[in-house]
Amino acid sequence: MDDDVERAARKVRDVEQAVSQHVARSGPVTGRASSPDGAVTVVATPGGPPRQIEVSASALRMGPHGLAAEVMRVAEKAQRNAASRLHQTLERVVDPRELTELGFVRERDEDEFGWRR
Repeated sequence: MDDDVERAARKVRDVEQAVSQHVARSGPVTGRASSPDGAVTVVATPGGPPRQIEVSASALRMGPHGLAAEVMRVAEKAQRNAASRLHQTLERVVDPRELTELGFVRERDEDEFGWRR
């Protein structure tokens, strides 16, 4: 039993080291999303708060409730994009199924018009 625990602990350390090295090389993982008209753009990290929110003058015509809803919608899309990019980055060193179980789902890429590639 002790051998199993030691083997598991060693594997965790090895994966942790591989992930740390990989992330250090690739830099921070972020996702970016914009509203269809480009009035709202958000940059976010996987599972974190938005790092940057850009609102054009035309977005102010949405009113406070409409703008808030649009920022939230775009922020969620940016977070999903960031989670997908994290999955793509780490699947080289971590089992992709484990990443999905942790909530980092790899989505198919969309082009600038929303078409799936």
